[in-house]
Amino acid sequence: QVQLVESGGGLVQAGGSLRLSCAASGRIFSINRMGWYRQAPGKQRELVASINSGTSTNYADSVKGRFTISRDNAKNTVYLQMNSLKPEDTAVYYCNAGLWATRWEYDDNYWGQGTQVTVSS
Repeated sequence: QVQLVESGGGLVQAGGSLRLSCAASGRIFSINRMGWYRQAPGKQRELVASINSGTSTNYADSVKGRFTISRDNAKNTVYLQMNSLKPEDTAVYYCNAGLWATRWEYDDNYWGQGTQVTVSS
């Protein structure tokens, strides 16, 4: 079993900052890719940012220059630093991981329970 536990969501005014964390635990041999997705009411889930096992990152155009993704491999944890938040960033943010549970078992469909981020205008 693998668990992804997110923390750090909340209510913030426009222009403010939040830092999300996601810790992976359980039967983990190695983590490849980790990422953050978000889903606003009535909209599809979308990729916000991702980071691979090295330092390669990928961002949605809407968050480039404002959000920064990073990871601590020793702690199996990924972070999302969100600055200059806008009301349109309001959504439930989900952590996602692609990992090997054993040397031979890979799955990229591990998800956290989600954390609410609300940005007021």
